[in-house]
Amino acid sequence: MHKVTRIKIKELLDEGVARQDATVKGWVKTKRGSKNVAFIALNDGSTIRNLQLVVDLTQFSEEEVKHVTTGACISARGNVAESQGKGQSVEMLVTNLTVYGIADPEKYPLQPKKHSFEFLRDNAHLRPRTNTIGAVLRVRHALAFAIHNFFNSKGFYYLHTPIITGSDAEGAGEMFRVTTLSADNPPKNEEGQVDFKEDFFGKETNLTVSGQLEGEAGALSLGEIYTFGPTFRAENSNTSRHLAEFWMVEPEMAFYEQGENMDLAEEFIQYLVRYALENCKDDLEFLDKRAADEDKQKPQNERNEMSLLERLNFVVENKFERVTYTEAIEILLNSKPHKKKKFKYPVEWGIDLQSEHERFLVEKHFKKPVIVVDYPKDIKAFYMKLNDDNKTVRAMDVLFPGIGEIIGGSQREDNYDKLIQRMEEMDVPQEELWWYLDLRKFGSAPHSGFGLGFERMILFVTGMSNIRDVIPFPRTPQSANF
Repeated sequence: MHKVTRIKIKELLDEGVARQDATVKGWVKTKRGSKNVAFIALNDGSTIRNLQLVVDLTQFSEEEVKHVTTGACISARGNVAESQGKGQSVEMLVTNLTVYGIADPEKYPLQPKKHSFEFLRDNAHLRPRTNTIGAVLRVRHALAFAIHNFFNSKGFYYLHTPIITGSDAEGAGEMFRVTTLSADNPPKNEEGQVDFKEDFFGKETNLTVSGQLEGEAGALSLGEIYTFGPTFRAENSNTSRHLAEFWMVEPEMAFYEQGENMDLAEEFIQYLVRYALENCKDDLEFLDKRAADEDKQKPQNERNEMSLLERLNFVVENKFERVTYTEAIEILLNSKPHKKKKFKYPVEWGIDLQSEHERFLVEKHFKKPVIVVDYPKDIKAFYMKLNDDNKTVRAMDVLFPGIGEIIGGSQREDNYDKLIQRMEEMDVPQEELWWYLDLRKFGSAPHSGFGLGFERMILFVTGMSNIRDVIPFPRTPQSANF
């Protein structure tokens, strides 16, 4: 059996005790010192904290240490002792040093200074080595792990839904086409249009915008499922909130009505935040300070009223307020910002709530997370169950401080005739969704579900400002460089 000789820096620093003959491996953050001694800050990605290596230069040749520069990858062996300096409990007194990979100081992009996020996006292959992106990616991992933990503990099944699809779950039409046909000279049919019968799948296909519809098929057989995978939107939005490729978590549950759907969404999201608070303390403390420093650069009216850690605890400690869309509109119409015309978007029954409206409800009015239910049917998707008033559907959105909507869901329409009627009203083609309609013909059942944009969740938990900085390699309009 292979003996692991390396110890992770996180483990070493968590132990915080002296030990003989340990080996660490990682990347050099900084090197400083004098003629006789060098102090190297080493990081291996396991923690935001660096291990200080103390190198007695009288014991090493110049050749051995000259390539130990910022960005170089090294292995260090030595004795771990109580640190004499501030900021760390232990340090390593190095007895053996090996350079695995050099980093030319003249060319290495990540010099030991503050870099802009724009610069780091251009160097996405190296940016996980920075404190901020390293912390974000560790939190991302923790949240992904927590998602599987949560649903597994409740007996849900993880359903793998297709990435290549023949249907548009959102009805938005902003989809990436998948084809093997020649772009220069595709085959044409008698009408002179591209003949997709000649394509790989014999029909038009796209990258998925959601696994929900297939998820419903899973729920109406297995009871309770969740999907967790990449989704794609060809929406030409160059904003800090949009990605062309992102991850979605979409549970679907047979026999759940709207109340149970809301209960699950609240429990789920509180579990994720609590898990991050308990398991990512160092990273969240760093990100909390980073967010506070960033806030100080903003105009007073744009600053967050709560720190990052306060916002996270706010979600965990408060029961979510539940309010109908109609009640929410009444609250907004009677609010000071509306009366003083401070809202950018006007308020009236029938509008799709904007982020400023959602944040007012959460941050100013209720001062707790909010679930808004029973939206007008005209602003929601065809698959949402119609209420008895024939004007609203059993939709629900979970609203959070700082961002507004974080979860969107609904009870699904389980009545075949009503679903057909809604599809006709909204011009949703029935032919390609014949199988979805079949689910209402053969053993239909009440069922519900919701979707959580994973990157939006990471944005909230990490306090980052731009969604491009919470995914390793962001895909956005005019940008797919890695």
